[in-house]
Amino acid sequence: MTSIKNHVQLIGNIGQDPIITNLESGKKVARFSLATNEHYKDANGDKQTETTWHTIVAWGKTAEIIEKYAGKGKEVGLTGKLKTRSYDDKDGSTNYVTEVIASEVLLMGAKV
Repeated sequence: MTSIKNHVQLIGNIGQDPIITNLESGKKVARFSLATNEHYKDANGDKQTETTWHTIVAWGKTAEIIEKYAGKGKEVGLTGKLKTRSYDDKDGSTNYVTEVIASEVLLMGAKV
């Protein structure tokens, strides 16, 4: 059961073309935003859509697949884990960022 303690599954659309970085080690890292939508009816019975944006990071072969086949608007499914990191900005304030570290990506929908 340890594999489900920090496990994320998302299906959504890529918000912008992924940013691909080639590291000195030869590995690639892909960063992109993913929009997931939830649909519901409000108290008046009107249909509403709520969009949540997720920051996705993928490494190695997964990053290579994203670089080759995924772009803005492409629907993807992914599995991964949540990772929180911190950094200090120019004012000395500590900021925290939570990202999804993707381990698998499934290309869905029509070609974009």
